[in-house]
Amino acid sequence: MTFAIDPGPLDRAFEHACLRLDERRFADALWARRLDVWTTDTVAQQSIERRLGWLRAVETAQPHLVRLRTFADRAADAGFTDAILLGMGGSSLAAEVLHAVIGAAPGRPRFHVLDSVDPDAVGRAMARAATSLFIVASKSGSTIEVAALAAEAERCVRAAGVACPESHFVAITDEGTPLHHRAVEGRFRDLFLNAADVGGRFSALTFFGLVPAALMGLDIDALLASARSMAEACRIADPRRNPGLALGAALAAAAMDGRDKLTLRLPAALAPLGLWVEQLIAESTGKDGKGIVPVIGESPAISLGSDRILVTTGTTHAASLRPAGSSGGIPSVTIDMPETSDLGAEFFRWEVATATAGFLLGVNPFDEPNVQQAKDATRALLDDYVGSRHVPLPEPDAASGGMRASLTMAAREALRGEPPLALLHVLRPGDYVALLAYLPPDDERFTPILDGIREKVAAATRAATTLGFGPRYLHSTGQLHKGGPNTGVFVILTADIAGDLPVPGQPYSFGVLQAAQAVGDFQALDRLGRRALLVRLRERDPALLQQLGASLTGGLG
Repeated sequence: MTFAIDPGPLDRAFEHACLRLDERRFADALWARRLDVWTTDTVAQQSIERRLGWLRAVETAQPHLVRLRTFADRAADAGFTDAILLGMGGSSLAAEVLHAVIGAAPGRPRFHVLDSVDPDAVGRAMARAATSLFIVASKSGSTIEVAALAAEAERCVRAAGVACPESHFVAITDEGTPLHHRAVEGRFRDLFLNAADVGGRFSALTFFGLVPAALMGLDIDALLASARSMAEACRIADPRRNPGLALGAALAAAAMDGRDKLTLRLPAALAPLGLWVEQLIAESTGKDGKGIVPVIGESPAISLGSDRILVTTGTTHAASLRPAGSSGGIPSVTIDMPETSDLGAEFFRWEVATATAGFLLGVNPFDEPNVQQAKDATRALLDDYVGSRHVPLPEPDAASGGMRASLTMAAREALRGEPPLALLHVLRPGDYVALLAYLPPDDERFTPILDGIREKVAAATRAATTLGFGPRYLHSTGQLHKGGPNTGVFVILTADIAGDLPVPGQPYSFGVLQAAQAVGDFQALDRLGRRALLVRLRERDPALLQQLGASLTGGLG
């Protein structure tokens, strides 16, 4: 694997970042788990101490490899046609990367990740419940989406007349969580207790990534071997030669110089890696008004502005992935990844880089202080629903053509009387636009339209654009949206659902849960003074979404 940095206009800033790492002997301090390098606050130190277990993830995994292989072989022999991972954020994204990039071996069950509560997506995932193995993954063991999905999976398995429904379930969680107790009491097929001192987004090389990898029949030894080699390289004291510290220094130097948009270019075969990097960077650095905004899936034809740093990664020389306009003045990092098994190394490299960038930016990269705000708002809305039988919606600022649009106070003030769908006309230099769609992420009718909106906005304004599907993004970029720099303009999209599904054991449906999460996030953004637009479409009609896109982008530039 090769690694190169062209800091361009960041030459001095990058060298300054490396000097800071030199002065603090950061590589040694990180591996020695010296808490004083991060902060002198004892409470914050305790919080960080509980999140550094990822540094020894490879060694922790080694004694469990025989068990993992035996478990996976027995699952394959049991005749399961499908293995479905029910998880959110850090509990699911590494598995999604491994599946999309490497894929399941012949003779193994088809592998799927369900990280959506959209009724359409849930219904499709449960279609073969009678012959499916469900992996319920949650660090806290109480994630509302995962609990709802697990309840529906159990209902479907029982409805199919399976003699031993408990044999269709596996749990991955921390010790002592509600999911741990449920797995024991319910006699799940297997239970994997993860190390408690590893945060969810740093858990790719723990059971959260390795159990799915084993089920897919992947070469876990090769995956861990590449991670081990990267870990050794990341012990090098000189940050300029340390592949994790150097990447982190480049990202932090860029952010502190106003280039806080990390543009990640990946070939199609590696595209899912972007989702994992996006969550890791956004949730780790986006707090205290600071942060790095990951930009993935953007058209390579977009000319990059002065708020960007470019990282290209590929299984062959990645320079060909550099987009138009990226030369001459855009700092860049190039990573070559010769083999797909090197994903283990990339997981570890980016974890070290993220920790390094957090240190240099002066934030705790291991907490997520703003995530709870949207959760609390969702819970309050669900409680209201129980009494009123409807999700309280914000008053519309405009309603016509099958659309209902509501603005946060900050967005209303920015528009100064202009209509809500003109929100993108008030973009400022350095802003980014986030499209946040509460639609099924696997529905090919909608994603191309959303990508088209992104491309039109970027081409007309040169603003960075991102696309997230709810509620997945709440466990990924949601922390950055609320805790990072106030440079985001958010468009939250919802659409009425023709066919809903009840959540077993709850007084609400999947559609109601999804609506509460969209409105709850809108309310949280409003309280924090963020510019956001909530649009509710009367139906899931691609033509209506096209119409919305035309209204949002009309006249830009």
